[in-house]
Amino acid sequence: MDYDLIIIGSGPGGYVAAIRASQLKMKVAVIEKEELGGICLNWGCIPTKSLLKSAQVYEYLNHASDYGIKVEGEIKPDFDTIISRSRNVAEGMSKGINFLFRKNNIEHIRGFGRLSGSNSVEVEDAGGNLKSYTAANIILATGARSKELPNLKQDGKRLIGYREAMTLERQPTSMVVAGSGAIGSEFAYFYQTIGTDVTLVEFLPRIVPNEDEEVSRQLERSFKKLRMKVMTSSSVEEVDTSEDKCRVRIKTPKGEEIVEAEIVLSAVGVTTNIGGIGLDKTGVRIEKEKVVVDDFYRSSVPGIHAIGDIVHGPALAHVASAEGIICVEKMAGLDTDPLDYKNIPSCIYTNPEIASCGMTEAAAREAGFDIKVGKFPFTASGKGSASGSKEGFVKLIFDTAYGELLGAHMIGANVTEMIAEIVVARKLETTAYEIIKSVHPHPTMSEAIMEAAAAAYGEVIHI
Repeated sequence: MDYDLIIIGSGPGGYVAAIRASQLKMKVAVIEKEELGGICLNWGCIPTKSLLKSAQVYEYLNHASDYGIKVEGEIKPDFDTIISRSRNVAEGMSKGINFLFRKNNIEHIRGFGRLSGSNSVEVEDAGGNLKSYTAANIILATGARSKELPNLKQDGKRLIGYREAMTLERQPTSMVVAGSGAIGSEFAYFYQTIGTDVTLVEFLPRIVPNEDEEVSRQLERSFKKLRMKVMTSSSVEEVDTSEDKCRVRIKTPKGEEIVEAEIVLSAVGVTTNIGGIGLDKTGVRIEKEKVVVDDFYRSSVPGIHAIGDIVHGPALAHVASAEGIICVEKMAGLDTDPLDYKNIPSCIYTNPEIASCGMTEAAAREAGFDIKVGKFPFTASGKGSASGSKEGFVKLIFDTAYGELLGAHMIGANVTEMIAEIVVARKLETTAYEIIKSVHPHPTMSEAIMEAAAAAYGEVIHI
């Protein structure tokens, strides 16, 4: 065999698996046709957070007087520089992965990789040349791309996906965003904040529909404060791009409505990159456009594994990384546990931010739990008042019988940093009592976690 392990795809699943495998003394190669880091580092998680930070800074400057700061002259966003900064951040992160590959003696094979057998792959380079490689094990980590609906065919110019939304040549005056999940909501917030007139359209009855219902309502209020138009229980039926502006036909509970916009962003989800990678040649089992794997990411064909967006579970970067580590540790013979998909944090980086883990209140009730719910608003937080970040709350859900923390749902400033406490607490099977009695520093936003736990048991101090 040429290698102990070949990985197709260098996103947060692929590159993390490669580094861990190298640490475990495997000879590793990663096949990647573009820049190392995959969608996350180059076109997803990292560059979008750069854009969102620029929007947040602009928002701060527009409210500088609230903090006793006088700003002279006109404040306006420089769209080209914002986009350039985002691309520079992504480039720097990709270079960091190159460094880690060199440090860990991982070979980057540039090209498009596809399976040619249970222990072999062929790679097509930019010139169309083919070369074969063999390995004792292969991991498929090919990720996903923007999903296209039949009535929302992307042309990359006026009807776009998330990738084009990060590199527009100029800031549009108006935009319709179809879909209010993490991608849609983040881009809607970014463009609305810097001055684009955004209409956010969601098919389901509330935005960010996977989050707790109270969180959804709070984000909608925050978006409307930004003067964003939010349309729920609505769907984009057709986009006419034949005129100067796109004419977007939207079906609403009150009938059809036409909205004109320069750009339409389709953020209706993602679809897996499993086409053309040789699954048909090897007989790897597929169900609902995903590779079927066991708890350690072994496919139906010995020697072939799959992780990340192309297997079951949430399509999140940190999930792919965890799966990659578990996969290679099991491959190396280590005693490792399967991933607990019930304890995965979810984050949305709008302003206010959203973070959650575990069951929503509705899900806990539907599952038959007798629950206690504690909620602490940031309006009662000393740090929230001092920092001017009073929007939002922390909501905790406990099982009455044992005090088990079933779920946590937060919306507010910096909650994406706070959710890790919940993940660790649930991993350690921490009870409400232990959270209440764990001293939290004052003044911090994280105090709200302790206060929310206390609120569930009638012991809250500050509300």
